[in-house]
Amino acid sequence: MDGPYIRVEDSGLMMPLREDVTTIGRGRSVDIRLPDPSVSRLHAEIIRRGPYAYVSDLGLSRNGTRVNGRLVARRVLEDGDVVSFGSARCRIFGIATEQCSAELELRRPAAPELTRRELDVVTSLCRPALSDEAFVAPATAREIATDLVVTEAAVKQHLLRLYQKFRIPEGANRRVRLANEVVALGLVRPLPPAEDSGVAMGAAAREKKVTKTAQVSRSRRATRPQAVPGQPAPPQPAPPQTAPPQPGVARGLAAVSR
Repeated sequence: MDGPYIRVEDSGLMMPLREDVTTIGRGRSVDIRLPDPSVSRLHAEIIRRGPYAYVSDLGLSRNGTRVNGRLVARRVLEDGDVVSFGSARCRIFGIATEQCSAELELRRPAAPELTRRELDVVTSLCRPALSDEAFVAPATAREIATDLVVTEAAVKQHLLRLYQKFRIPEGANRRVRLANEVVALGLVRPLPPAEDSGVAMGAAAREKKVTKTAQVSRSRRATRPQAVPGQPAPPQPAPPQTAPPQPGVARGLAAVSR
């Protein structure tokens, strides 16, 4: 097949990419139809610009678009790239090898300035999407509130301001579109491997336990009476003594034994 084309992995269907824009989705009016429930009716587009081609997620999909397993908003494609629309896997062929690196995006606008709390919110929002699991939706407002130990109402207020800063229009799946934009701008980083994270957490817990034990030991030494040179040692607190038996009780027991 001449020119760039896309192959659907499940069915083996091969379709050439249009000269300008190729629409992909589950709807009947798209150029490449993927009958998969995880694919939105209008999921994404593949745009050609001369010898180059890039995929653009429209922000209307629930499960997002991934290139070689990584969630993207826009991404320049290379020959052989695996593009996943939801759980439908496709592969791109026929793209010139002299194109720019896959790590280079066609448009990379300046990221808006975020407060410390807004950065915490977007990090928590994108944390599920940056894990090793595939096709994970961004965190909900309730999940973000639990993660940051704040109220859900406060998280929603932060999300409204973030929608304005990133110019996310009103409509369905605003959180997904915001997460796509944040990931595309590189504002959040992938999570460290679970094994390394567990080792770090275990070391931190052991260090915290040792610190607490040392603090308790120092506190006990500080409250203990100290001896002064040239003076008799301070008296140590006497151990508790049991009360002597009452005479009446003892005579009564003796009478019973007789």
